[in-house]
Amino acid sequence: MAYLGNVPARSFISFERQVFTIVNSQTAYTLSHSVTNENDIRLVVNNIVQEPGSGKAYTASGTTLTLSAALTNGTDEMYCVFLGRAVGTVNAPAGSVGTSQLVDLNVTTGKIAADAVNGDKIADDSISDEHLDPTAITGQTAETSIATDDLILLSDTSASGALKKMTRANFVSGVGGVNTPAFQARLSGNYTLANDTTTVLPLATDNSSPRSFDTNGAFDTSTYKFTVPSGQGGKYFLYATARWDEPITSDRCAIDIEVNNSSVGINGENQGAHQYFTVSASGAAVLSAGDYVTLKAFQDSGSSKTVRSDVTFLGGYKIIE
Repeated sequence: MAYLGNVPARSFISFERQVFTIVNSQTAYTLSHSVTNENDIRLVVNNIVQEPGSGKAYTASGTTLTLSAALTNGTDEMYCVFLGRAVGTVNAPAGSVGTSQLVDLNVTTGKIAADAVNGDKIADDSISDEHLDPTAITGQTAETSIATDDLILLSDTSASGALKKMTRANFVSGVGGVNTPAFQARLSGNYTLANDTTTVLPLATDNSSPRSFDTNGAFDTSTYKFTVPSGQGGKYFLYATARWDEPITSDRCAIDIEVNNSSVGINGENQGAHQYFTVSASGAAVLSAGDYVTLKAFQDSGSSKTVRSDVTFLGGYKIIE
């Protein structure tokens, strides 16, 4: 008759006996056959059968026999009888062990190889902050500078908290900004301002000079206007200063920053008999693309007066929001 599995035994066999040589102070002995546990042998010490089990007289696993107390050579005798022993190893067929064969909550960390669990085995959004070691961050040395290729990790709230990485260049471009467009135009030479006349001062820019600049090429040196470039509308801070080289002995000496040839209230003036009048004005204005800014000056001293080039200028820059 054919059989499934191991072929049944066809004859009786006797239990094998092993006699041990006692070693003083020794509690571990080697069995001549591998066993599953201590119940596979009967241990006899000084002709008394010992009780197997943890906390009892002995335990056994594989080929190791462990006594709960050491014996004395020449006084004590010990042997065991193999009631059952492993005579071969049969591996379970591949794919044959299912969850029903595993005891619930019985797989320990010792059965899992180091670094064996990867992202495929971790459910999305399943690791909370209670499982994270804060020293992974707090224990690090704070950086005093950031290299160009260093990465920054961010949680994108618009994408359900998805983690994204950014380089330093990405981070800088997305946070803060620069105050541009920006410009500062000044008189290229002294200018004679006629009496009782309001005039657009003929300012110019020179990017090679530290005292004048035009980041976006938006200042027209022929019309003396700064025009807001396309897509650059917003809040701008504007400022201006003008200085007269001669005494103003009559009424007023003034400047006005105008937008589209109309005053926006950013102006300044002095009155009375003073030499080297310096008049300043500054303030913010909301500008749209295509708006233009000019600086006008006025004096009514009774005669023409000179406006000095070294301290007469108009400037402005877009405010970061």
